[in-house]
Amino acid sequence: MINVTKSYLGNKTKFLGYVDSIYASGWLTNHGPLVTELEERLRDYLGVRNIILTNNGTLALQIAYRALNLTGSAITTPFSFVATTSSLQWEGIRPIFSDIDRASWNLDPQAIEARIEADTQAIVATHVFGNACDVETIAQVAQRHRLKVIYDGAHAFSVHYKDQSVFNWGDVSTLSFHATKLFHTIEGGAIVTNDDALAERIRLLCNFGIVDTDIIDGIGINAKLNEFAAAMGLCILDDMALILEQREEIASRYVQRLSDHFDLQRQQPHSQRNHSYFPIALKDEDQLLRCRVALKDKGINPRRYFYPSLDTLSYVQPQIPQTESRALSRRVLCLPIYPGLPRHVQNTVIETLLNESSQGSHLPTEHIWPQVAASLLLDDRLSPPAPAYKRIY
Repeated sequence: MINVTKSYLGNKTKFLGYVDSIYASGWLTNHGPLVTELEERLRDYLGVRNIILTNNGTLALQIAYRALNLTGSAITTPFSFVATTSSLQWEGIRPIFSDIDRASWNLDPQAIEARIEADTQAIVATHVFGNACDVETIAQVAQRHRLKVIYDGAHAFSVHYKDQSVFNWGDVSTLSFHATKLFHTIEGGAIVTNDDALAERIRLLCNFGIVDTDIIDGIGINAKLNEFAAAMGLCILDDMALILEQREEIASRYVQRLSDHFDLQRQQPHSQRNHSYFPIALKDEDQLLRCRVALKDKGINPRRYFYPSLDTLSYVQPQIPQTESRALSRRVLCLPIYPGLPRHVQNTVIETLLNESSQGSHLPTEHIWPQVAASLLLDDRLSPPAPAYKRIY
């Protein structure tokens, strides 16, 4: 089965050389030399002031909230991976969803202020599919209301906005280095901040609050990256130019063949994409389900990123329905994109989509309708009447 992504493993000989050094030193975790080297190289590669490696991207979000002492509520996007929302809820911060921009698919800065409440302390936005948010307008909103800004940059590795890393915007940015990402450490993540004092607090939080063997400064947790994961990261970082080049080639072919037939995400002006995903928006959910069935029949497994819209999740209710996100989440399908994707497989993806979109389904309606009905039932079940919210302007 051809999936949306395939983990890039880098040079095996080079990786085993790092493994030999781990065996020689016996240093497996707790800020070992490979973790230190990877942090230094990533700081230079990304062009950021402070980067702290973590053992996954979700803990990176949770530690960011803790480091900023967030309580109350946070404005966030309903169109993202579930961890953007669940990490807030897990930390006792109430998610308030604000709708997305119809074209960029990111949090709409113009909609944020109407959603701010008396206890709102932060904006948590996602650079969706590696498309930079409107960081300048979000910064203006945050300044007017004295809000912290956290960016979920799980998709945004190497993305630039106005000739610098997009991670230089906001109070904190978090990254995911999960095996499915274009840069990965098998499992891992990172936190980026330009604030040196905040970076030091984050380091303490990642290591149980331990200052040294005799001093513990406050509560913390174990979020440290291990040496084997860092070894994989060092191998892959060496190949980033090749990885980005191949992804761009694949994305360009998709754009050339599909842009006249499907809705594509509008790129944020002054930004650079990394082609971490290739999403398309189909005409409606019925067409999406038909295309998905047709692709799976040919051994290709596209993914519905991101579905369902997070404002429908049962554990965050009640919520005002976010109509743009709900509509988009029913139409978006991510297509295979990764280094080494065979050209004939990409051609099959393209031709299958074009054929299904132009000729309609060759499947009986009863094959599709149960999936459509189930998704509609989900929204009906999880969407109670909108409550009255106090708004602060």
